[in-house]
Amino acid sequence: MPPANRPASPAAKKRPRRYDSAKTRAAVLAQFRQVRDGVLALSPEALDGPTRLGAWTVRDLAAHLVWMMGSVPELLAAPAPPKSELALLDWPFRLAGAAERIDEWTRGMDAADLAGLFAETERAYEAALAGAPDERVLPVSLGAMTLGDFLVTRTVELVVHTDDLNAATGLAIPFDRQALAACTRLLADALAAKAPGGAVEVRIPPYAVVQCVEGPRHTRGTPPNVIETDPTTWLRLATGRAAWAAELDAARVSASGERADLTGLLPLLS
Repeated sequence: MPPANRPASPAAKKRPRRYDSAKTRAAVLAQFRQVRDGVLALSPEALDGPTRLGAWTVRDLAAHLVWMMGSVPELLAAPAPPKSELALLDWPFRLAGAAERIDEWTRGMDAADLAGLFAETERAYEAALAGAPDERVLPVSLGAMTLGDFLVTRTVELVVHTDDLNAATGLAIPFDRQALAACTRLLADALAAKAPGGAVEVRIPPYAVVQCVEGPRHTRGTPPNVIETDPTTWLRLATGRAAWAAELDAARVSASGERADLTGLLPLLS
């Protein structure tokens, strides 16, 4: 049990979802390749253009995704910690504290040769994962994690930032179905972990349905408090790229029931 003066982590309140290892590994690589193809088709002027991520340019964002993907082989090459310390459902809630460090690493990269960076990172990822078990513990800066869990977090990074790239450039880089599914499910489960309960049902078809918020638990028939949205809108809400009221007004979110309001719970990470 956690110390009396420390609240239990979100993960301590919810049983973790299982992810198919082979599908997750393939999804990470597939989404990285989608990003590569989109980024390498951009002109130098487009790469120097702004994004919705503060001072980051499109080139900075591309470099961040290369660094994020390259962290997998780098961590596998490092000595393994004795045990995992960070549960998958705790990962989203640790990101805010690392924002400054992530920005420093990203902006310190030499991203002049993006084609070379993408090619070398893809090669290193595939080579490092060959024979690496999911149970291998990695010395992640946010807390030691298993390889299997860390790869699920890579789907969130890739999918969310693919949407950022599309917003910045007008590209239509597609989402790999498995990557989008893993991203959607982890962020939905994070909501349920942050606000445990059964009073509100959140539906994100076709990938996730979770119950959250304290109150009477629904067991049969149509739940009294239901929220439904699509995966892309959900990831924008969960990461602070979109506001609850605006998405509700635009009918990209439907909400029925007096408790069907996530305003005070979003974003989950930023």
